[in-house]
Amino acid sequence: MGWKSHGFRFKSGRKLRKKVREKGVRIRKFLQTFDVGQRVHIDIEPASQKGMPHPRFQGRTGVVIGQRGRAYLVQVRDGGKMKTLIVRPEHLKPQSG
Repeated sequence: MGWKSHGFRFKSGRKLRKKVREKGVRIRKFLQTFDVGQRVHIDIEPASQKGMPHPRFQGRTGVVIGQRGRAYLVQVRDGGKMKTLIVRPEHLKPQSG
């Protein structure tokens, strides 16, 4: 008997699940742009695996500090440390208000 894999999406099925009527991809999420200094929410799009942050950052809010190719550098607090994530725009949502 082999060992169970504990990969990147291990135990994240419920967190990354979409409801039936939300399935599929909305193209406007891929085309949205953000400015440096803008606050964004990390909202993982399970249909797109490229540029996906670790599921532990789902629902976190951070600040865009730069851009790297199509992806954005987002700084979030994780415990007592600030971490920089490389996230594609389909996994981000602008903070309203």
